[in-house]
Amino acid sequence: MALHYFHLSNGTITLDDVGTDLAHLADVQKEVVRVARDLLSLQSSEQIWTKVPWKVWATDKPKGAGQTIAQMELKAE
Repeated sequence: MALHYFHLSNGTITLDDVGTDLAHLADVQKEVVRVARDLLSLQSSEQIWTKVPWKVWATDKPKGAGQTIAQMELKAE
């Protein structure tokens, strides 16, 4: 197992400094999708349609440092 850190950018940046222990790349990718889905479900329609891209990414170091392992960008137009 290894710690992976999940970060968000949706007009503001939130950097993870706690991490989640996951063993496989597929698990990291699933977590990126889950975080993106949760982010979408918590936002109002007005927040989604701002044309500001949202990004969820996972790194191997806290606070956005280190290597990016997986990422997803969402943009509504």
